[in-house]
Amino acid sequence: MHYVAYLRVSTDRQGKSGLGLEAQRKAVADHVAGKGEITAEYVEVESGKKNDRPQLARALAEARRIGAVLLIAKLDRLARNVAFIANLLEAGVEIAAADMPEANRFLLHVMAAVAEHEGRAISDRTRAALAAAKARGVALGWSMPGRAGEQHQAARKGAARNALKADQHAANVMPMVWQIAGRGASLRQIATELNERGIKTARGGLWHAGTVRNIMARQGEIEVIAA
Repeated sequence: MHYVAYLRVSTDRQGKSGLGLEAQRKAVADHVAGKGEITAEYVEVESGKKNDRPQLARALAEARRIGAVLLIAKLDRLARNVAFIANLLEAGVEIAAADMPEANRFLLHVMAAVAEHEGRAISDRTRAALAAAKARGVALGWSMPGRAGEQHQAARKGAARNALKADQHAANVMPMVWQIAGRGASLRQIATELNERGIKTARGGLWHAGTVRNIMARQGEIEVIAA
């Protein structure tokens, strides 16, 4: 049996240091031992709260192409979002988690729902703690005096970072766009197929003819496809 391994860490520092990756790599290797081989590995450095995963999209595409199983070390390496997991389970690729070798599709849904609940509980506790601190008169974040300059600088850096991510996302998706377009598909048909594959836009939404046109324009492609 062939496997495509998908590993994810949440920070650039973890990605560069290998912190967390080696443990995941060992877990998937142990799972595969005696069953088959890992034919490809994809590593993502991204927050689990974000649905835009270019490396995951590539891993899914490769697993679908060769008929392999998409293998992860732990379910929470995908996302703490039950809808995201559900979309992956409908992507036409078999998915396995090394920490739950006996898991079926139903159990994967249940575990995703539990992970999502835990994530929301953490967020709720954080918001409650911040609200309590604000009620006590504690200055939070950019409300502290003298930080307006820092705020403007951070906003400019954030805009530049978002633009870079959008360019990277466009570069990752365009090969699929042209692959679909090569079959004579219209912009609307391209959008439909990207949605069916579980590929998200740069903002994590669904594709439409307009968003396909925009990503082509972002890459400087000459638009020759009908809507």
